[in-house]
Amino acid sequence: MEVHGYTWIFAVGMVVAFIDAFGIGANDVANSFATSVSAGSLTLLQACIVASFTEFGGAVLLGAETAETIKGGILSVSHYVEQPEMLMLAMFCALVGSATWVLIATRFGWPVSTTHSVVGAVIGTGISAFGVNSITWGWDGVAQIISSWFISPVAAGVVAAIIYSITKYAILRRVESFKWGIRLVPIYFFFTAGIEAFYIIYKAPGGGSDNMSVGLIVGIAIAVAAACAIFAQFFFCPWVVRRVKGKEDIKWYHMFVVPFLKTRPMIQEPATPVDADLEPVTSEDEKAAKSVDGEEQVENVSAAQQQQNWFVRTVGEIKTKIINFAMSGIRQDVRNLDNKKLENVHAHAEIFEDDAEYLFSFLQVITACMASFAHGSNDVSNAVGPISSIYEVWSTARVDVTGSVPIPIWILVYGGIGIDFGLVLMGYRVMRSMGNNITFFTPSRGFCAELSAALTVLTCSQIGLPVSTTHCITGASAAIGLCNTKGYKAVNWKMLAWCFFSWFFTLPCAGLVAGLLFALCSNAPKFV
Repeated sequence: MEVHGYTWIFAVGMVVAFIDAFGIGANDVANSFATSVSAGSLTLLQACIVASFTEFGGAVLLGAETAETIKGGILSVSHYVEQPEMLMLAMFCALVGSATWVLIATRFGWPVSTTHSVVGAVIGTGISAFGVNSITWGWDGVAQIISSWFISPVAAGVVAAIIYSITKYAILRRVESFKWGIRLVPIYFFFTAGIEAFYIIYKAPGGGSDNMSVGLIVGIAIAVAAACAIFAQFFFCPWVVRRVKGKEDIKWYHMFVVPFLKTRPMIQEPATPVDADLEPVTSEDEKAAKSVDGEEQVENVSAAQQQQNWFVRTVGEIKTKIINFAMSGIRQDVRNLDNKKLENVHAHAEIFEDDAEYLFSFLQVITACMASFAHGSNDVSNAVGPISSIYEVWSTARVDVTGSVPIPIWILVYGGIGIDFGLVLMGYRVMRSMGNNITFFTPSRGFCAELSAALTVLTCSQIGLPVSTTHCITGASAAIGLCNTKGYKAVNWKMLAWCFFSWFFTLPCAGLVAGLLFALCSNAPKFV
């Protein structure tokens, strides 16, 4: 193979890589904010705006400098050393297989692991090219992935049940739950900020654990946690008390100056007009004059409309259609509060004091942002890893036997943009399937689910247990539903069955598409 040979694979691969990143944004990223939107802590528009910055920032600022050529080490890269162009073709087919399955799953609202989609596609190309025996089926390969279908949700579920039970009995079920919440929220800030800071610093590709000792990382995390706890004690809690209990008209930005803020006017309740349905008494002459004026205005408007330029009208219609299409993904109802099929599930969820729940809204948003930022820094390689392999082979005409390839910054930016587009345009489909579609979510429940998922991913990754973020948040959601008085009735088991079904079919479906495409392309006849 010559340098810059098979340019068509690189060119078409760039398009498919963007589509794959689009699918990751629509499916994987939606999981990070599904509980925040379902609980009402964020609107769908706010979640999309925040996630666009956190995902893109995580991908570009802390994105991986290198990526595995064959994700998960399930297939030896040495098979392609003699013919580097076949690795380009294999990675291209893997992108097609992964993107196809992720988009199909997103269309039906199935939350799937995008990492497993890429791995399944690589397995398909490996079997198609070298046979079944070329794949590592043991614990170091496929068996570990299959075990994660069970380990991830169970581990996250146990952690979520513990955190939520502590929250429920320490705060929510107390007689004066808001007062107890104010006392304990700084502690929640401390542990939340500490866990999230440690998670981001330790997992930061190209830094973190590679350049720092664990002790230093722990020290930085504790310092960040202490700063957040102090902020909660002296800024957040007084702001909440004045806003919720004092009914003062203070905005979110007043939180940062609340110790120095004078007492503000109380929030005025909108007055309901008593005579709103009564028409004002007018004389016959006044009514006749209004009628004549109205007819003249209608005639003038009609004449003006007829005189409008056809081109201006057409451009206006096209502009409206484009705006409606771009905004359609963030104008959807994803909370499922009025869904008749979920009435029985939501009816069995315990309802606590609104003021106490409000305390957890801010914590939940922080947790979702941190999880999204970490996702952007770690999982963006699912989309850009294969295209980075294609670009490396296209540029050098050789295969790196170390099994890793560098990821240029422009590819990280490219993947980050694709992820953001996917979230904004199609993220609502998975958000609608998660959150309140599994169990009824409030800010406290959403916070516990997100924190437990992040903590499980961090802990299990370090002790060598295979976990998936998607599987963890699903298991945590189900476990929190089971913590209700009649928990088995507060969980949508049908949706959980569909989730497991989608996990089970991720490997074979992505692998089948990629394998068939590779077999077709590699064995196709050509002119000599």
